[in-house]
Amino acid sequence: MLFSRFFIPTVREIPAEAEAVSHILMLRGGYVRQLAAGLYIYLPLAWRVMNRIMRIIREEMDAAGAQEISMPGLHPADIWQKTGRWFDIGDEMFRLKDRGGRDMCLGMTHEEIITWLASTELRSYRQLPQMWYQIQAKFRDEARPKSGILRTREFIMKDSYSFDRDQEGLAESYRKHAGAYHKIFSRCGLRFYQVQSDPGMMGGAAAHEFMAPSPAGEDTVVLCKQCGYAANTELALSVPPPQKSKGDEVGEALEDIPTPNKRTVTEVSAFLKTDPSCFIKSLLLIGDEGPFLALVRGDRELHEKKLRKVAGNFRPARKDEVKNILGVEAGFIGPHNNDLKKIADISLKDGIYITGANKEGFHTKGIKPDVHFQAQWHDIHIAKEGDACANCGSAITLDQAIEIGNIFQLGAKYSVSLKAVYLDENGKERPIIMGSYGIGPARIAAAAVEQNNDKDGIIWPRSIAPFDVEIIPLDFAEKEIQETTETIYRELINEGFEILMDDRDERPGIKFKDADLIGIPYQIVIGKKGLKEGVVELKTRRTKETERVRPSDIISKVRDIFK
Repeated sequence: MLFSRFFIPTVREIPAEAEAVSHILMLRGGYVRQLAAGLYIYLPLAWRVMNRIMRIIREEMDAAGAQEISMPGLHPADIWQKTGRWFDIGDEMFRLKDRGGRDMCLGMTHEEIITWLASTELRSYRQLPQMWYQIQAKFRDEARPKSGILRTREFIMKDSYSFDRDQEGLAESYRKHAGAYHKIFSRCGLRFYQVQSDPGMMGGAAAHEFMAPSPAGEDTVVLCKQCGYAANTELALSVPPPQKSKGDEVGEALEDIPTPNKRTVTEVSAFLKTDPSCFIKSLLLIGDEGPFLALVRGDRELHEKKLRKVAGNFRPARKDEVKNILGVEAGFIGPHNNDLKKIADISLKDGIYITGANKEGFHTKGIKPDVHFQAQWHDIHIAKEGDACANCGSAITLDQAIEIGNIFQLGAKYSVSLKAVYLDENGKERPIIMGSYGIGPARIAAAAVEQNNDKDGIIWPRSIAPFDVEIIPLDFAEKEIQETTETIYRELINEGFEILMDDRDERPGIKFKDADLIGIPYQIVIGKKGLKEGVVELKTRRTKETERVRPSDIISKVRDIFK
């Protein structure tokens, strides 16, 4: 491909709307352009990257035994209503009516549609197991689309689904998908973790996410290098450090102490000169079954998603509700001397604490769990650096990461709702056991840029780069340079390589800047001085190392690199 005929609208300025490195470099490198918030056009360079990623995905999914299909992006509402997700999903779903007035939606995922298909086609145990996949556009009305192609309202997704007779079959399909995902992400040149995750709106018994570490990531993963524990903070377990006590400031005996106008843990701990770990935060929440208290240690934060898994839906109590229910203002609430249901974090299980006295302007010291209050005990805190692994006790680390894929054990959640059943060996009707598995090709591309760049631009992993090699003639008008360039170009294409040749009448500096910005892994530089010495230069974009090679040897050299 000739640079002069290929649309590569590079820009030098950093776009004002871009923050993530991948967003900045893909705009500057002429890869994408924004149509509207969360809507992006993939220009020729980016679409070549996407096609390479999707080719790798298809190869590994086919190798795992999955079969490719294609499903509509426009869905009738009644299928979603049968599973209840039409009502459970909020504004993220694009809803519309057709000309007949029927409710429709744009597909944000395809569990309902694939289950409907299975319910009409899979009737016997002899037809199971099955694995079907597609690569197709999805639609989600993100409240805050940002970070370029990382969080968009329309996106391409590989989603696949497994259908098995029982849990043992699902476990095998799940294992096959996890193995295929490891191969896909490794082939795409990414560093990644497989971590435990919350099934969320997908439902099901178990789920894992595949995370690519990056400062641009919106997720935080908890890792233990000692035992290999890895989980999203949405459900990561950890053991906080022991309570920091300075002697008798908490005390063994119950005692109300005046704390005028001091309400927060920060204010009271500073006033009493006592570490925040010696306090209990008492949060009044209103659940579906009434008010309850959530208790966490003073140096911890409540993880609302963890609590919802235990307590169901809830909301914070309003100021007037706190006063009406407990007779005291927020800031002076304590877990003792009231009969409200209490859900307490496990970090409070041992120790002696200071907490609100349930009367205005006072706190109580000497509070002992299981003595002065009873509670349900759960891990409901947010894991932090410095915590210990709940499995082995070693120190955990936290890492920001981009979610690039996920796998879910759905079980019978959708098959029961949509009557996807099969007849077993005894002629008995049983629900098909399902799994759901997703990969975001654009997230792979963005994560690759986040993990592979320098001050000059992108450094693509060679497996997903838009081209294998860029040939840069420094003066294409010179006859010898032109002849050498065209010979190398033709021979590399004949060898099956994808080549970009910069035939533009531009200064060498501009060509070099553009080459480094767009990030093709290898550059062949052909100049007058080098040819006089009988060599061309082979530059590796990642290391910037340059090797002088005879023109007659350059084809075999490139062939060796890509073996």
